[in-house]
Amino acid sequence: MDSRQFLRACFDRAVASCRPEVVMARHLPDPPAGRTVVVGAGKAAASMAQVVERHWPGPVDGLVIVRHGHRAECRHIRVVEAGHPNPDEAGERAAAELLTLVQELGERDLVLCLVSGGGSSLMMLPPEGVPLAEVKAINMALLKSGAPIGDMNRVRCVLSRLGGGRLATAAWPAPVVTLAISDVPGDEPSTIASGPTVPAMSGPKEALDVLARYGIAAPPAIAAFLASTDTLPPSPDHPAFKAGSFRLVASGRSALAAAASFARQAGVTPVVLGDALEGEAREVGRALAGIARSVRRAGTSFTRPCLLLSGGETSVTVSRTGRGGRNSEFLLSLALCIDGEEGISALAGDTDGIDGSADNAGAFADGQTAFRARSLGLDPRSHLAGNDAYTVFAALDDLVVTGPTLTNVNDFRAILIE
Repeated sequence: MDSRQFLRACFDRAVASCRPEVVMARHLPDPPAGRTVVVGAGKAAASMAQVVERHWPGPVDGLVIVRHGHRAECRHIRVVEAGHPNPDEAGERAAAELLTLVQELGERDLVLCLVSGGGSSLMMLPPEGVPLAEVKAINMALLKSGAPIGDMNRVRCVLSRLGGGRLATAAWPAPVVTLAISDVPGDEPSTIASGPTVPAMSGPKEALDVLARYGIAAPPAIAAFLASTDTLPPSPDHPAFKAGSFRLVASGRSALAAAASFARQAGVTPVVLGDALEGEAREVGRALAGIARSVRRAGTSFTRPCLLLSGGETSVTVSRTGRGGRNSEFLLSLALCIDGEEGISALAGDTDGIDGSADNAGAFADGQTAFRARSLGLDPRSHLAGNDAYTVFAALDDLVVTGPTLTNVNDFRAILIE
């Protein structure tokens, strides 16, 4: 197996280990005396709903919201496609319907909430008097600012009638059991899909602090809303939180463990650097390139061949109009730092199959990537500066294309050192 085949196999094993059909069934709760209603949102929500339908011992219905193209067919649970990473009107309508659905339930019923990466934008229902256009403008500004996911969700959970525990309190007295596939560093429940069923991570003050930190001005209706008492989240002492439970069924940590196991079986020493790496994608690329070069050149306690594995979510401060997600940007930065090096190759990809808004999960890179790009008349440094890594990897035929994987445990990075 050559290095690229090996890296792709590691990525595929990592993704497969976190698919709902592999991890979810053992986490399902006991059925209630009354109705079971399934709700939720995220890139994996429909495939999670399929598992519920397959294993649930009684009648079940409900509604889940997924990103366009991430649909999986269900028999009894309605699946609605909506906008991501920016919310759209389809998601707003579906979120309103979801809210009505849970408000009709009683204490003998059960809400089974399925959340995964992307849920914040897919289940966005702005407060009364706040137009979706203003929420979209704030969301887009945050996406371009380089803010980490935690900061973004501190704002989004305040601007949602379902985020920050509001879904759970709307469903009360029906208890809510949440099954989550985490795409956030640290797997904090209040950050996954902006925490619709757990106590809020932030209130209006924290949201305003985030906007100020990134120089983002709140549009008029949002500014007025953040100044009102209506923004206060449900109290952590609300009985809905005591009656419910939260179950993490898959995360970046489990994906890295699966890749490490595969590498070990192939005779490659895995080194897991962590599942919660954050920072500017190009800076993380430089840092991990430096580690790889040190291992390759000077020798360390690592036994070669070895595989440096990491997860988490980097960010990109968008300054140009090029094409490419955070994994492609990470890789192009790394490729420039290992230009001409032998024995180092890497793959980075988003486990949902979509790197940013492009059609690839990620890409491959090695010590010849920058040279090959220049031989085609491309200037890799210029493309990196222009947030245009996709163009380079597409020209080199080095994109990793999987299509939607119907799961999402965030970014996966693997660097092979031979």
